[in-house]
Amino acid sequence: MPHRWDPISPPVPPLVVPVRIDPTGRDGPTAKQSRGPRWRRTSPGLFVPATVDGATVEQRIVESHARAGPRAVLTGWASLRLQRANFFDGLARDGRTPLPVPIAANGERLASDEHTAVVRDVIPDDEVVVLNGMRCTRPERALYDEMQRIGELREMAVAVGSACAARLTSVGRMRLYAATRRWYRDVRLVKEAIEMAHEDCRSPQEHRFALIWEHDAKWSRPLVNRPVYDVDGRFIATPDLLDPERGVVGEYAGAGHRDLDQHAADIAREADLRDVGLEYVEVVGRDLRDPWRVVRRMQHAAARAVHLERRWVVGPAAWPLTPVE
Repeated sequence: MPHRWDPISPPVPPLVVPVRIDPTGRDGPTAKQSRGPRWRRTSPGLFVPATVDGATVEQRIVESHARAGPRAVLTGWASLRLQRANFFDGLARDGRTPLPVPIAANGERLASDEHTAVVRDVIPDDEVVVLNGMRCTRPERALYDEMQRIGELREMAVAVGSACAARLTSVGRMRLYAATRRWYRDVRLVKEAIEMAHEDCRSPQEHRFALIWEHDAKWSRPLVNRPVYDVDGRFIATPDLLDPERGVVGEYAGAGHRDLDQHAADIAREADLRDVGLEYVEVVGRDLRDPWRVVRRMQHAAARAVHLERRWVVGPAAWPLTPVE
């Protein structure tokens, strides 16, 4: 079973496309059946069986798309999700509030509602691909639109990293895309976010830690997910972040690290890294809401690291996430 924090989501599950009322009852509910307990209305005139779970992200997408019209195009996080980018889960930053499904009207008479956010852009055909029977924007356009929706520089950079982690695009491809779309809205902010992004972070929280590392602590850009060996060539660990000049590693400890076996492994890993002369900074989600708390922790680690004997070397990238340019 894929791990919850795998950047690539499982294949899209079977989806149930909403249907209209059918007087015969063959291809949809009759008018009477549609008012009964066995059918659920997804939007005016469209229904699915009541057993269909409308809370799953992919089913939410298909239900919004069904009312959109043949020219409309799914974009933003919804398109990225259908292309199996796991971290685009259709939820707000609080992890609970559902985001409306973004759809480019493309000339259709379509209005936003509580489930759908209508974008008035016209998507050219060369930026459209059909997925699960739905018209969707290609990865670069979908990500560009999602960055516009987000509007905050660091979170835009995190979105780039999440799409790269899913192997849908790369910083180089997004840089080229933005350069050839100079007339697009917010292109300067998008370009800045692309340059801030890290391609090889394994999770959004790890990416947020890397941004604090570089832009709040003002340390050099960290090495991300690079293996560390001792001087005899024995593998030690692959830390989330590494400053090879200061000899400090950074680790984000997510919810999975609360497991007793994982916690024991984390303690052993920290000891192994210190044994070869690397200081250790660990953060949790709450810490990332207070960058200066993280910076102080990093500064204290750097002060301790100067007293350690360096008996470690950095190996080549161990987790190639992004596609070849």
